[in-house]
Amino acid sequence: MDDFFAPADTKTDPIEITQAASERLQQIIEEKSDANTFLRIGVKGGGCSGLSYTLDFDEMKEFDEEYVVNDVSFILDKRHRMYLEGTRLTFSTGLDNRGFEFENPNASDTCGCGSSFSV
Repeated sequence: MDDFFAPADTKTDPIEITQAASERLQQIIEEKSDANTFLRIGVKGGGCSGLSYTLDFDEMKEFDEEYVVNDVSFILDKRHRMYLEGTRLTFSTGLDNRGFEFENPNASDTCGCGSSFSV
């Protein structure tokens, strides 16, 4: 791995990953395992409120930092950290709400479905 891809030297993790989310993410990582890709957590422009959360697999890029939170290894573009700092990633299996949910204390507004936000 190139030097600029070294794990970040930080005092705090950018996000919290609950136990349920960790277990589900570990299952997905095992199923989608690829030596050239990493789990990416981040944001992108779009959605009703301006920014949307991303949770997918991608190759390491120049501005990425690598983290391990609650046994989940992921990459995060360091330019996105300010939007996600303090965010809690949960996973629900209920009948009325199933899937991953981002609980972001930085969001000043969110859309009705919870997939986009603004700061």
